[in-house]
Amino acid sequence: MEYEFTHKPSYTHLIVTLEPGESIVAEPGALVGHSATVSMDTGTSRDGLLSSAKSLLGGESAFANEFTAEGGTGTVTFAPPSPGDVAAHELRDETLYTVDGAFLAATDGIDIDSEIGGLKSMLGEASLTPLALKGTGTAFVDSYGGLETIELDAGESYVLDNQHLVAWDDTIDYSIERVGGLKSSLLGGEGLVFEFTGPGTAWYQTRDMDALVSVLARRMPSQGE
Repeated sequence: MEYEFTHKPSYTHLIVTLEPGESIVAEPGALVGHSATVSMDTGTSRDGLLSSAKSLLGGESAFANEFTAEGGTGTVTFAPPSPGDVAAHELRDETLYTVDGAFLAATDGIDIDSEIGGLKSMLGEASLTPLALKGTGTAFVDSYGGLETIELDAGESYVLDNQHLVAWDDTIDYSIERVGGLKSSLLGGEGLVFEFTGPGTAWYQTRDMDALVSVLARRMPSQGE
């Protein structure tokens, strides 16, 4: 499999070239288009693969779109739902954790697991639903705005707002803390933060979708106006 990104970094989309028999799984709604040599199958494949963390919030069944090249080489193009960037991360019998909405696609050899014990309940306080991307292969994550990387040495720490968090690897330690009191949370626009401690890597997005929604809501006419 080969891949390339176009229209980086603000409106990135992903073009994947599949050899005959190769496949890739993507979040529903991510597809832009594919060649005639690629077939698409929708289902809960790969032993319960979950393609959208957001579906977990309502307890719904999670479906995945799997694209397979048949009868020749084929291409598939994907795009995230919001303007921003996409990055590839190579896993070698490793685990990458992503927050809801950050998973875009994954190649053969990677399982997407939502049953990750206490991590799910722990992140629930931060209104995040995690996915664990496990195995060997390539995972693609997307962001709203730019996508930045934090590389932490052993013992080095960094504090990150929960609304900007995208992903982190399984070698990094973290804790969730509330910033300030109720007054600062309501008036300062801050709430929960993650404190990451290395060694390890975390990824974050440069824009906050909830902040954008709040700005737009203040400019929308109220009912009756």
